[in-house]
This record gives sequence, structure tokens and C-alpha cells, in this order.
Amino acid sequence: MKKNKIEIKGLHKAFGDKVVLDGVDIEIKEGESLVVIGGSGTGKSVLIKCIQGILTPDSGSIKIDGVDITQLDREEAEKSYAKMGMLFQGAALFDSLKVWENVAFGLIENQKMPRKSALREAIRVLRQVGLGADVADLSPSELSGGMQKRVGLARAIATKPEIIFFDEPTTGLDPIMSDVINNLIIESVKGLGATALTITHDMASARKIADKIAMLYKGKIVWQGTVKEMDKTDNPYVKQFINGKSEGPISVEV
Repeated sequence: MKKNKIEIKGLHKAFGDKVVLDGVDIEIKEGESLVVIGGSGTGKSVLIKCIQGILTPDSGSIKIDGVDITQLDREEAEKSYAKMGMLFQGAALFDSLKVWENVAFGLIENQKMPRKSALREAIRVLRQVGLGADVADLSPSELSGGMQKRVGLARAIATKPEIIFFDEPTTGLDPIMSDVINNLIIESVKGLGATALTITHDMASARKIADKIAMLYKGKIVWQGTVKEMDKTDNPYVKQFINGKSEGPISVEV
């Protein structure tokens, strides 16, 4: 039986009086792909930032490979953070760097790989996501949205991370390019044997890339299960969200 790669218990995070995470419990097995769904402002991005150490939770535990990283000093915690890669919403490429330098950023800055070797590795990874060597010397501004997203994916997998986070990976893409990116995500994660945590409100993407789905609402996980279980559930929050209905227990501020 596979062990837990990520185990979160009782996670709380508030900003002043605004409670964003209100006792989140999540387990993700090694090599598993969990997709967290939920509307805007439900705490999905804050959850990822807590796991990555960008934000410090108010209470609760975050275990990576059985070690609670909230109890470690920064130097020790960095060993866990080094296992992580991320595809940001909107790709978030560095405009001042060439495409290959974006892909190789972690290799050069964190792993201290020589630039010549990093260039070779960047071109290899670009090919993995369907881009040729001819884009390596371009600037991000010369690429289409779909190509930028592929470069962002290449950067996320270049360091061969054990854990990959995907933040709204299909936002701003047309349905066909979204499907291409979803397929590349599946291939990349399986190719590395990585554990994946994706946050999205794109249900087509969630259905395609998820082994399991969890729904976050008002800082709590209100439902967890497989895609098949999601389609059969009577949970009113899940039913309202996946069917895009305005009427239901999820209140929408207008």
C-alpha cells in the first residue's frame, strides 16, 4: 500500500478577522493526483502557499513524507520545499529571461547546474511538452498563451520534483488547448512518478487529471472522493458546483 506523500491535519489560516482555512484535512498518496475544486476566494491558493512555506499556518500540521514541516526551522524545511515544482496560473514567466532560462531557472539557481548543461536540459524538457529547440532563445512575450503555459509546465518539471502543484492550469485557454495541457500534465506527472495537487474550478480539467477530488468551501473540505463518486454524490455543495447552478447551499455574493 502506498504511503502518504502529503498529509494535512487541522490546518487553520486567518488574515485578521477573515478565516480562510478552517480545519482542512487532506491526504495524498505517493504518485496520486488530487484536484481541489471550489469557487474563487474559498482558500485554494492559500492552501498551496501554506504547503510551500510561502504562508505560515496559524495551527495544524503539514507532513511531507511523514515529517511535519511546520515544526522545522527554515533550513530544514527547505529540503522538503526542494522536492516541489509549480505551474503558476498564467504561467508567470520571467519576461527578462529567455525561454530556456525560464525552464532552467531552478536548475541554475537551486541545483547550481552549469549554464551549458542547463541549456541542453531545458531543450530536452521543452521537447517533452511539445516545443522545439527553436523557441529556446525567444522571450516569453513572443509566445502564445498556450505556448507560455507549456513553458511554465516545462519549468515545473525540469528539476524532476517529487510533488507538483498546478494553480488553475487551464485558465485563459480555449477548450482544445486546455485539453492539450491536461494531457501534458498527466504525461509529465506519470513520467516523473510525482504526486500532484491541482487547484481549479475547471471541471473538464478536474475530471481528466484527478485520481481523487476534494471540494473546499468556506475554509473546509466538504467532500472528497473519486470522479465516479463525484458524479453520483448527493452532496448539495458538490452537485451545485459541478452543475453550475446559482441556487443551492453555496451563496454567491453579487
